[in-house]
Amino acid sequence: MMVPPGGTAHIADRAEPADSGSMCAHRQASPRTRRTPGPRPVLMRCLRCMPGLAAVAALPLCADGVDRAATAQLAARADRPAAARPVTAAHTAARPPIVPRSAWLEKNAGRTQPPPRYDDKVVAVFVHHTDSPNGYDCADAPRIIRYLYTGQTGNRNWDDIGYNFLVDRCGTIYEGRAGGVDRPVTGAHTQGFNHRSAGIAALGTFTAGATVPQPMIDAIAALTAWKLGLAGVDPRTTVRLTSSNSLSRYAAGTTATLPALAGHNDGYMTTCPGAALSGRLPEIRGTAARLQGRPAATAPSGSLTGTP
Repeated sequence: MMVPPGGTAHIADRAEPADSGSMCAHRQASPRTRRTPGPRPVLMRCLRCMPGLAAVAALPLCADGVDRAATAQLAARADRPAAARPVTAAHTAARPPIVPRSAWLEKNAGRTQPPPRYDDKVVAVFVHHTDSPNGYDCADAPRIIRYLYTGQTGNRNWDDIGYNFLVDRCGTIYEGRAGGVDRPVTGAHTQGFNHRSAGIAALGTFTAGATVPQPMIDAIAALTAWKLGLAGVDPRTTVRLTSSNSLSRYAAGTTATLPALAGHNDGYMTTCPGAALSGRLPEIRGTAARLQGRPAATAPSGSLTGTP
């Protein structure tokens, strides 16, 4: 496996190609547990996960096994005029400059790229570090990313680089995983929580005492503001994501409440993204919210659902 000179093979043990644990060295810890709500009626569970017309179209499928009287009652309610809802301003941010993957991926890579997988939207961002040297020249960032890609698709046999985006010390943002930067591409960066999330990797090692360059912080904030803004998510809020893998901090099927902008260690047993970068996450959340045009008030209460 090829890694940047002086770097480490930043890969979690037993990572699965479709639901990887990212390339961060990790420590063992006991999985956190969360009380899960009791079962709800089949119809309501089905309708709740589908917006607007999709729920109406799915009604005949969901109604199987549900009491007909309850179904008629729901239909009667649907015929009533909808109550007026308060109009809220959209909070979006400008898309920052993003260098395409063609800048670091060799044309003669010798492999066919499998088709990407997608979710319906991105409601969370996980921040990582690549556990590689910090003193690189920014012009050398494409080579470092190419090493990471080779390690993941070679020895690990993943279908692509796991991170959706990578940011160098000069604040340059690179496209990582294939599929389109403006689309909700399913990544392979945070085991158990790759759905409805994007992974941003900071090139370098940012453990306690390390300096995180300000241009890198600003770029991560701008990227987070834009990416979460596409789904109307406040970077300062929390989201509910359902674990898909018991090797994460949460048993498979458990719904966890996590920061919309989280560190890798919020969802997986690891020290990634390092104490220094973890300590800058509150600043990144605040900057991202400001870039979305949100007031500098306290974070909104409650959470959004990120369950696929």
